[in-house]
Amino acid sequence: MKLRFLIAILSFLTILNSCTEYRKVLKSDDMQFKYDTALKYFKNGKFTRAYPLLEELYIVYRGTTKGERIAYLQAKCDYNLKDYILASHRLTQFYKNYPSSEYAEECQFLAAYCNYLLSPKWSLDQEDTQKAIRALQLFAIDHPESRSIDSCNLLLDEMRMKLEYKEYRAAKLFYKMERYRAAQMAFANFNRAYPASNMKEETWFLEFKSAYLLASNSIEEKKLERIEIAINAYVTFVYRFPKSENLREAELMYEKLQRMQQESKNLS
Repeated sequence: MKLRFLIAILSFLTILNSCTEYRKVLKSDDMQFKYDTALKYFKNGKFTRAYPLLEELYIVYRGTTKGERIAYLQAKCDYNLKDYILASHRLTQFYKNYPSSEYAEECQFLAAYCNYLLSPKWSLDQEDTQKAIRALQLFAIDHPESRSIDSCNLLLDEMRMKLEYKEYRAAKLFYKMERYRAAQMAFANFNRAYPASNMKEETWFLEFKSAYLLASNSIEEKKLERIEIAINAYVTFVYRFPKSENLREAELMYEKLQRMQQESKNLS
């Protein structure tokens, strides 16, 4: 018990002394001392202590070589403190303000990576995902030989897949809700936007099936036009996927479309 009490007292005194020393640094008028201390805090991972010192130092050294280093450390503090919104802003400002800096490439990549980290799950608004894609694409253009290019491409693939999956789920939702006109248009847009999708066989089939169901439930005035659209969708599907598991179902729907087409022509 005595040993534990002694350890607790020593810990308290250490913290108290540390706080006292930190207050002295904050109150000091010696900018070089503050700079050296801020660097020490940063290197030791004490970003919350380095931060206010760097904020003050940047005002003093802005426009100098030392100011460039301080701006970099500020941005990295935000990043390490996981304030990714502010970090992205500061990192972006850094590589724009100091394009020739040895830290410019790193900051540009990290700014894009912050947007990647801010990207939410597929079901939410994807503005940050779009920002991440644009930033990563720009990095790939500016630094095609970068050591980070492989990571950049992997992140791009992940972000694109998220957008692809969101559009796929939206189209499927229209289909499940029996909103076949919206579903047919959504699947058509998806197939144009993602021709190499892993889900392309399903989405081309559902584009056709949505068009078929829309035509089947149409009023007579619109039926012939919609039957024609469905037949075209069938032809495209069969051409693209001649060995599809859905081929038999597609053929049966096509036969019904032909009968409906003939009946509508007889009525007109």
